[in-house]
Amino acid sequence: GVVYNYDQEGVHRAGSGWEQCICIPLVQPDMGELLQCWDSLLEEFSLEEAWLPHRYKEQQHNCFTFALAFVNRVRQGRGREPLSKAQFTESFLLPHTREASRYLTLHQQLADRDVYIVPLAEQEQDS
Repeated sequence: GVVYNYDQEGVHRAGSGWEQCICIPLVQPDMGELLQCWDSLLEEFSLEEAWLPHRYKEQQHNCFTFALAFVNRVRQGRGREPLSKAQFTESFLLPHTREASRYLTLHQQLADRDVYIVPLAEQEQDS
């Protein structure tokens, strides 16, 4: 997909260069209609004056602000209350970063021990 990010140069759209990022699902599987219009909502949102380069402030108006503001715009459109920075962090970011941290720690431990991982045979997977 395309990643939108916001920095001192404004909004950027990138189709590559984010392969090492953590993907955090924000839309539930039963929200198909929202998925259909997500890209156009995000494109429209990214063109707003609030995201012009000169408005960027490293601590107060940054990429995190951009992501949270977009999520809250979508929530508002669905009649839901906006999330605070703390709620957004606790509900969406921390669970996924903790999981990624555990995975990376395990990966590093296995790499340090020269472990070779062999896929299970199909019949062993079923039992």
